[in-house]
Amino acid sequence: MDRLQKLRILTDAAKYDVACTSSGTQGRNIPGGTGSCAAQGICHSFSADGRCISLLKVLLSNDCAYDCRYCTNRRSAPTPRASFTPRELAQLTMDFYRRNYIEGLFLSSAVHGSPDETAEQMIETLRILRQEYRFAGYIHAKAIPGCDSRLIARLGLLCDRMSINIELPSQASLQLLAPQKSKAGILGPMGQIAGRIQENRRDLTVFRHAPAFAPAGQSTQMMVGATGESDLQILRLTQSLYRKYQLKRVFFSAYLPMVADERLPALDTQPPLLREHRLYQADWLLRFYGFTAGEILEEDAPNLDPRLDPKCTWALRHLDQFPVEVTTAPYELLLRVPGLGVRSAQRIVKTRRHCPLTFEGLKKLGVVLKRARYFITCRGKALESLVYAREPLEQALLLQRLREGPSPYPQLSLFDTPAQLPKEENLLCLGPM
Repeated sequence: MDRLQKLRILTDAAKYDVACTSSGTQGRNIPGGTGSCAAQGICHSFSADGRCISLLKVLLSNDCAYDCRYCTNRRSAPTPRASFTPRELAQLTMDFYRRNYIEGLFLSSAVHGSPDETAEQMIETLRILRQEYRFAGYIHAKAIPGCDSRLIARLGLLCDRMSINIELPSQASLQLLAPQKSKAGILGPMGQIAGRIQENRRDLTVFRHAPAFAPAGQSTQMMVGATGESDLQILRLTQSLYRKYQLKRVFFSAYLPMVADERLPALDTQPPLLREHRLYQADWLLRFYGFTAGEILEEDAPNLDPRLDPKCTWALRHLDQFPVEVTTAPYELLLRVPGLGVRSAQRIVKTRRHCPLTFEGLKKLGVVLKRARYFITCRGKALESLVYAREPLEQALLLQRLREGPSPYPQLSLFDTPAQLPKEENLLCLGPM
């Protein structure tokens, strides 16, 4: 099998992993080195399903020893198999980089042989890139659950970001669909990576030239919709992962039915993309807005409302805290107003120290009032004269969504034909990118 055939098989096998993000690290100053992982060196363009298109995202091998029921690469699946040697993949990465196709590598692998064997092959690939080719670009490596802790330590010294996919939100789901995996087998290495990152930060404060261990942190991914866990269960797990392991991101992947199995949704089931989107919105509230999982959802309403974003839903349940007076409200309360983001709240707090605020002034600050106008007052006056009860406010928010309608600018793909692209006059309306 030639390299092109392997590449087609192994890049296609890697497309279901959505945890491709920009590096979040600064560049390395390596004399005579090739590549860069500085912030401007990593493209922030994403494909329609959220995958970063600037990285070569590939598996080292899809010849898996495990038989996870949801996976197209499972041992019993009739899938074409291929494997790169470490030198083949390192050479391919450099060839793509020199042609300006990519700016980094996202490397994962099926469990080929054993976890230790697979981890050793990944380490050798990155060793060739870093030490022989002097590649200083961004590398995201997937650690293999079950491999020796010393291999994880070596892998972390060669990559920028590490991740271990938790895959399913509960031990019961893992036992049902992936009996060769366990919650402890995933969380153990995750804890080891978190500990090594903390230890490395302390080392760098004392020894400036100490080797960096996964400087961009670690992330994980879990599927949504393959099993019956509620959104509340998923958010509680997400919150716990952030607090205990200091993860940079938890990625959610809407389950796409690819395998006929009585334990999985039927093949004609549509992937829950809207649910995935709402979970990402809720994840944002956990990370940046001071919410907890127990505030976003409750036991008697354990799933996110598909009609409204999670912050609007929370506000409708807590109307006793609204309307918020923007001229005096503390920053923490401004963050809880639907439609107000972190930057908007910071601008409001900064500006009101020097001059009186008005609704026109809020617009000049860049505050979007489409949703916020229903939940704020400015100098005691409201922009909308609504009865302050859940039903009329909910109707107003839903009507606002209907007025906005779908975006006239579709998500573009590298493979769109000219007939599918927007007309030139529409592109001119977009202004500078």
